[in-house]
Amino acid sequence: MADKSFLAWPFFEERHRRLADEAERWAADNIAALADHHDIDGSCRRLVEAMGAAGFLAHAAPEDVRFDVRSLCILRETFARHDGLADFAFAMQGLGTGALTLSGSDALKRRVLPGVRAGETIAAFALTEPEAGSDVAQIALKATPAGNDMIRLDGEKIWISNGGIADHYVVFARTGEAPGAKGLSAFFVPADTPGLVIAERLETIAPHPLARLTFDDCCIPTTNRIGNGGDGFKIAMATLDVFRSTVGAAALGFARRALDVTLDRARSRQLFGGPLADLPLTQTALAEMATAIDTSALLVYRAAWTRDAGAPRITREAAMAKMVATENAQEVIDRAVQIHGAEGVRSGSVPETLYREIRALRIYEGATEVQKLIIARQLLSQVA
Repeated sequence: MADKSFLAWPFFEERHRRLADEAERWAADNIAALADHHDIDGSCRRLVEAMGAAGFLAHAAPEDVRFDVRSLCILRETFARHDGLADFAFAMQGLGTGALTLSGSDALKRRVLPGVRAGETIAAFALTEPEAGSDVAQIALKATPAGNDMIRLDGEKIWISNGGIADHYVVFARTGEAPGAKGLSAFFVPADTPGLVIAERLETIAPHPLARLTFDDCCIPTTNRIGNGGDGFKIAMATLDVFRSTVGAAALGFARRALDVTLDRARSRQLFGGPLADLPLTQTALAEMATAIDTSALLVYRAAWTRDAGAPRITREAAMAKMVATENAQEVIDRAVQIHGAEGVRSGSVPETLYREIRALRIYEGATEVQKLIIARQLLSQVA
């Protein structure tokens, strides 16, 4: 059961409703066959290829800089409701090339984006380091001139999504134009560049392709720089400004699936001489789950609409959407596990799978605690 009543909200246009229907039909017909969680790497490749063939990746890697964030959110919510790996595969094509779409040279865009859009190549976003996660200003990977219009990269990245299967990476490195965040730049690095090594594949509670990367005398042309020297932090934040709201949309997809299966369970499970749904405590839980989902959806699609309406930055709106949607989804899914009882913790059950899937969303692209700092700083800057 897919509740699409929210699409009647004034945030959306008819094209968004058509996209939601198209995505739902495609997901119902294809995702279960493509997403084999015993073959994570192969599943991601198959999903990317199929999404490209279906035309969905044109939203993740548009031909110009005009992302339609509402479309991205609708697609992530739909795919996440069907399968977390499908959402991951779609999202990383956008996040992994967002810096190029927003700030890359025309030559780089022509070289890279058509393959991403078609699902022929897999993209990755290499920002995080062992000592630089939420605090991007601490990035230590060095980019130094290497002569003959080349740049040399030395250092490491960790927790890189699509690490090990990506065809290319957007890498953020310290170029030293100024201290801290103002001394970073962004680079396009093909996966087969000598000196770039997949040092370690990383496993998590919800399996996805993740890796630690090392760069040792890894040389790329200066033409592979994205934007100007010293613009790396600004480019990273602009990219996250687009995609942070979509993390909230993925959380919405997980939460809606949790509510759907919980409604089925509450109606079918007999307890104390009647359906579990007849108990006031169950009804209270269901009401709170539904309210949390609508609260999240309003914030997610408010942020997306604000960006699409032309706001240059939606830092505060995106942070609120990401924070509330992921935290609410965690609570909704926890209630789903509780109402399912022992079945809720059975390995492979829908509630158990969602319980593992949702946890990372409260951390990546800025942990909840970081979102609170962002919101507070935005408020304080407005007062100042």
